[in-house]
Amino acid sequence: MRIDSHQHFWNPARGDYDWMPKGDPVLDRVYRPGDLVGTLVRYQIDGTVLVQAAATVAETEYMLGLADGSDFIKGVVGWVDFEKPSDVKVLERLKGHPKFKGVRPMIQDIPDDDWMLRDDVQWGYAALADLDLTFDALGFPRHLANFLTILKRYPNMRTVIDHCMKPQIRDHSEANFTFWAEGMSRLAGETGAFVKFSALITEANPDWSVHALHPYVDHIVKVFGPGRIMWGSDWPVCRLRAEYEGWLGAAHHLTEGLSLADQKRIYGGTAEEFYGL
Repeated sequence: MRIDSHQHFWNPARGDYDWMPKGDPVLDRVYRPGDLVGTLVRYQIDGTVLVQAAATVAETEYMLGLADGSDFIKGVVGWVDFEKPSDVKVLERLKGHPKFKGVRPMIQDIPDDDWMLRDDVQWGYAALADLDLTFDALGFPRHLANFLTILKRYPNMRTVIDHCMKPQIRDHSEANFTFWAEGMSRLAGETGAFVKFSALITEANPDWSVHALHPYVDHIVKVFGPGRIMWGSDWPVCRLRAEYEGWLGAAHHLTEGLSLADQKRIYGGTAEEFYGL
């Protein structure tokens, strides 16, 4: 299968998308399966992984409802409250849905960079490992060291690093690149984490170019290898910089030097294996 490992649907009227800029012409609008299915068919994408965009269990239930009515949604990554140990019961219940794959705490939006190390949230990682559910690691380069600590503490937790840990391509400098690259190399070499080849254009300038993205993609391919890399659109967020086909085309340019077998891993096989689609 060709898989988009990371996309979103939402309805701002639900009221729990706290990060969303009010009145934003791209983001602050309804996105439903019918808005994407034609594009998936056109570009021969067989399925997607639908990822949470609100820090509520209610949104997870909403996404599972969308998945029930949409064959192309192959998996759902939701949310539970890591600050509520009783939410282990929620995880156990959600696991009963055949399309529920795991969770994503919105760590990038939490003011305390050390939140993930707190004693009261450790049950969440342990529960994911025990229940064989996945963990989407969402953060920025400043979170790299803490994620390394967590992933080494819970080696049996199946983890994928979202959006290449959002390197700040718009502020590219040798120092910034080296800091990010060394952190990603440690995650690749010292843990079993996978990585999502996604959202790089929204971390770049509005006039982004494939050339500017190349060093970041080349590094990910070098240290993780195609067997641990999965492409994702991050649609509709990607629309801040390009439409679905624009980012997909750029991604193909960035990986055109790889073998056909390696490209099949990146554009489907890795996600299919990691999420058990």
